[in-house]
Amino acid sequence: MPFDVVVMGQGYVGLPLAREAANSGLKVAGYDPSAGTVELLNSGVSHIDDVSDQDIAGMIAAGYQATSDETVLADARTIVICVPTPLGDAGAPDLGAVVSATESIARHLTSDTLVVLESTTYPGTTEDVLLPILASSGLEFDADYFLAFSPERIDPGNKIYGLKNTPKVVGGLTPSSTARARTFYERFVDIVIATKGAKEAETAKLLENTYRHVNIALVNEMSKFCHELGIDLWDVIRAAKTKPFGFQAFYPGPGVGGHCIPIDPNYLSFEVRKTLNYPFRFVELAEEINNSMPGYVARRVQSLLNMEKKSLNGSQILLLGVTYKADIADQRESPASEIADLLESQGAQVDYHDPYVANWLAPNTEKKCITDLERAAAEADAVVLLQSHSEYEVDHLAGLSKIFLDTRGTVAEDRGSRL
Repeated sequence: MPFDVVVMGQGYVGLPLAREAANSGLKVAGYDPSAGTVELLNSGVSHIDDVSDQDIAGMIAAGYQATSDETVLADARTIVICVPTPLGDAGAPDLGAVVSATESIARHLTSDTLVVLESTTYPGTTEDVLLPILASSGLEFDADYFLAFSPERIDPGNKIYGLKNTPKVVGGLTPSSTARARTFYERFVDIVIATKGAKEAETAKLLENTYRHVNIALVNEMSKFCHELGIDLWDVIRAAKTKPFGFQAFYPGPGVGGHCIPIDPNYLSFEVRKTLNYPFRFVELAEEINNSMPGYVARRVQSLLNMEKKSLNGSQILLLGVTYKADIADQRESPASEIADLLESQGAQVDYHDPYVANWLAPNTEKKCITDLERAAAEADAVVLLQSHSEYEVDHLAGLSKIFLDTRGTVAEDRGSRL
């Protein structure tokens, strides 16, 4: 059965893309190597926050089909790669999933096909990695097939901006590839912006997240010395953001999470070191500061306990919110895991509560969510708010707690301590 689009990878990026394409009238196949994911989707069940079961039902009614059979690629007019690009050993980009997906495409590539990479990567990947693999198909680039990069801009849990109303950046290896990609995305995205080429599109994504990475690091470092100086940084930010120009508010926290901020800037830093042989100092310093925040949170907990003549060793600590972002279930790169490990390494007993996470399975953590939140808050030696889910009545919980540390700046001053 021929499909207009095959989206490779049906996760936080690929599934919303498949939904919007299907809603626009395109016939869509969602390719994913996970048989479990394919089975869930074909039975009408979503596995991510931003796509509901009802959405999946509508996609299926429009002709959507999930599959682990790569032969579906042979009949696609457009193929979009939305696979993970984590960091590998020594912080180097791991393009294994991208290479594997591209090799699958090359085995089944047919004439007049557009291939688009959406997975975040370093500048030059589309040309230096994908193009040689696709050339092995024997087809002629820019005549038989076209190749472009379009960075994903998915913000999980965002109720205002989704794929359709977030401007889409596209850059092809040639003007004809750019034009093909632009025409494709204009079917279901309101605004499509073309760059000079694929490298510019690749770098635009990295600049967006490096900007956030550096500014988050700035306020995280300020949170440390403002605490020592007795300055309320949260009030400082509230005042500063009243300026109608030249300032954008960023906020401190227990560390950065998700796929983008902890990972993407390192792709740019890696490429600068590899190609130009000098460091991207802003990125590397920001990474150092942001990576220090879980340790800083653990030290603040220890300090608050010491003020009550208690030791961290043997204390009962309750963590509230272990996802990387409020009001979603996504735990990717959440700093909560490292904070729990640090506290437990010093002898603390750590429990957690999160309305979105029934079982917390992190690299060194395996716990079940506590059921009686108010009782647990009252009995714990210290309660630490790591994620401000809207379900939490923060001031009420702080009032029940012996010690309450809020890393998100939401608790009233007279109820608890802020980061």
